[in-house]
Formats: sequence, C-alpha cells, structure tokens
Amino acid sequence: MNNFVCVLVNRFPVFLFAFLLFCASCSSGRNPAEVDYLTVTRVVDGDTFWGTDKELRTVKVRLLGIDAPESRRSAHKEVGYYGKESEEYLKSMLSGMKVRVEYDVERYDQYGRTLAYVYLDDGTFVNADLVKKGCARVMTFPPNVKHANEFVKLQRMARRKKAGMWE
Repeated sequence: MNNFVCVLVNRFPVFLFAFLLFCASCSSGRNPAEVDYLTVTRVVDGDTFWGTDKELRTVKVRLLGIDAPESRRSAHKEVGYYGKESEEYLKSMLSGMKVRVEYDVERYDQYGRTLAYVYLDDGTFVNADLVKKGCARVMTFPPNVKHANEFVKLQRMARRKKAGMWE
C-alpha cells in the first residue's frame, strides 16, 4: 500500500499537468454553438455585412447556408436578378442593429469572412427569413449544414408562393 501511495504522489504532478493541458486544449477551440453579438455597421450585399464586436473589432460576416444574388458587378460576376432587392431587404433588417451570431463547424471561409447564422433581438432568424422571402437561395457547404433542411423547406415554400426572386 505504501508503494502505491508513493507512486501516486510522485506521479501526481504529471497527471495534473496532463489534465490541465487537456482542459486548456479543449477550451481554446471555439464551440460551434458559441454565440457572439455584433453591431451591424454596413451591409455589403444580400448575404454579407460588416459589424463590430464588444471589443470594437471589425468583423465581416457571410451568412451561412444561403446565397443572395449579386447586387454589384465585379470582375467575375454580373448583377443578379433580384440582387439589389435582396441587398435592400437585408439593409432594412440589419442596419445599425445589434445581432446575435451563432457559428457552425467552420468559423471562417477561404476569404477570412466569419461564417454565421444571425438572429435579431426579436428572435427573427435572418438567414431563414431571406430564403423565406425569396431574397436568397439555399447554398450549403459541408460541414456547415446545421440548418440545411430548414432552408430547403423554406425555399420550396418561397418558390411555390413565387416570392422574391421566384416570381
């Protein structure tokens, strides 16, 4: 018994260190269900906006699971049908608002934009509302598929009702 106690006491710092290292590694990664709040400063188009976080850092957010038509011509893309209307609708929803953002599996896209699901104070799910109104279509990229089924159902309804881009 005394040998067991001696081994345990001698090894305790190693076990403690390993346990603390494990805990630190778990807490350093971001939880997909993590929630942040941003104040919207500028809407770029129908699925992208700029905001500031609580530390007043500027964040560019791309709405997850959806794709709005282009509202501006660029070197690679033309203005899409219903693009201006989608941008205006998102501006009317978000300009100057404080919004809740939630993440899925991957937090950033290849361009460094934050990928998020966005909610208004009244609980409105912005990504879903854009699909429901026909201002955006479903576009998912695995592994970020948390709301894909919901978005597909909303898009079917919007098409049936000939809402927005589906008119």
